[in-house]
Amino acid sequence: MSLSRSPSPQRGGGWSSPGLNTPYNSGSRRSSPMRAYSNGATNNVTWASAQAKSAEVKGYPAFQTRNQGIFARYARKVSSGMGLPMFAGANNKDYAEKEKLGRGRWASGGRPSITNLLRIIGNNLRRGKLVVLIPFCMVCGFLLYILFILTPLNRLYNRSTYGRGGSKFVIILAANQGGGVMEWKGPREWAIERDSVRNKKKYVQKWGYELDIVDMSTKKKYAHEWRENWEKVDLIRAAMRKYPTAEWFWWLDLNTFIMEPTYSLQSHIFNNLPANTYRDINDYNPLNISHPLTYPYLDPISLSPVGDNKPDSINLIVPQDCGGFNLGSFFVRRSVWTDRLLDIWWDPVGYEQKHMEWEHKEQDALEYMYRNQPWVRPHVAFIPQRKVNSFPPGACNDGGENPRFHYKEQDRDFLVNMAGCEWGRDCWGEMYNYRQLSNRLNRGRWERFKDGVSDYFRKRREETQKRKEEEERRKKEGQGQQQG
Repeated sequence: MSLSRSPSPQRGGGWSSPGLNTPYNSGSRRSSPMRAYSNGATNNVTWASAQAKSAEVKGYPAFQTRNQGIFARYARKVSSGMGLPMFAGANNKDYAEKEKLGRGRWASGGRPSITNLLRIIGNNLRRGKLVVLIPFCMVCGFLLYILFILTPLNRLYNRSTYGRGGSKFVIILAANQGGGVMEWKGPREWAIERDSVRNKKKYVQKWGYELDIVDMSTKKKYAHEWRENWEKVDLIRAAMRKYPTAEWFWWLDLNTFIMEPTYSLQSHIFNNLPANTYRDINDYNPLNISHPLTYPYLDPISLSPVGDNKPDSINLIVPQDCGGFNLGSFFVRRSVWTDRLLDIWWDPVGYEQKHMEWEHKEQDALEYMYRNQPWVRPHVAFIPQRKVNSFPPGACNDGGENPRFHYKEQDRDFLVNMAGCEWGRDCWGEMYNYRQLSNRLNRGRWERFKDGVSDYFRKRREETQKRKEEEERRKKEGQGQQQG
């Protein structure tokens, strides 16, 4: 009977069979010793020799074990290198011993699979077999950039409370999109409004804020009066009803322009309110308001120059210019205190008594309440003028440019307010110049490269033109000397 041609579980070949490859003195529990042949040779026959003899007798082709091809050897190398499990008996010389406990059990390759996987990837990269991995990673990065930067997913992340929390902020922009009431709107007024609205829309689109464009045309609030420029308080209350989940409301006049749209309100101001605001008006007090109050019946918080000095108690953030409070750009927080303030601020009793004295309308009314109402001061904070409301050189320039108020390009101020430009200045000219400056300061790398190339060739042309003019001048001087 011929031997079976099934592969052997041992790497050296051969089945563990008594009388073939088991030595006499091995650990096997053989009942009788092996016999020797008459010629003195032992029957130490291996599986390979027996198989070869069987092939010679029956004419079978030579037996080829598995894993002899190139692909098979490579697959075997990968599987062994990755730490795949294998039979423990494969490396055990005493596999024939049935009593060995390790026989037939799974054993790891001896190395961590992650380490071996990284090693295999590195080897294949060096061989050039996984070069496609680099462009694949680039494509994945580009797709992630499109999904989270250039698509509405970025806006959802910026608006979400689990993201940047942009839905808590509302920008209230004063506009008059329906046309003039007290006077006609010309092309310049329409252009100013168009640029200002576009600037705010791009900003809220980037950071996920809400934009409420309100109508600032003169309207009749009560039957016996016209309140021109007294609508801010009423419009803020309407915005609070319109956006019930918002927390902070930022009022902006129409003649404002956000110079640095890359600054978010959170990183620029609200992530660190104590460092970006000050509670004691004595730090800068152009109105000479006595602070703090000293009435004996007041509580300790009202007597303190900084209130309770907690950022959670700040409900109104106002900048100060050379003349006092400035409401061209200020912040209001939703709270019970704010409801009380807005209610008193809009009270017609105060308007009827002081509307002839208060030239700046709501601004003068707020200054009056801060000066005379002790409950107002503990919840008001002031912010440096250039933080949210820089002025162009034409505003507050009685003593020349002041670093406290006026815009500085090298400091990259956040916002410019062309306050008072309608009184003897060119509002459209200032808006256009600051718009162009903002575009230049916030160029991308490609735009900077193109501008650098164009500036280089422009300078070369100017230098060439100057040399030609200099040569012509010298030539004329030489001709004049020859004639003389």
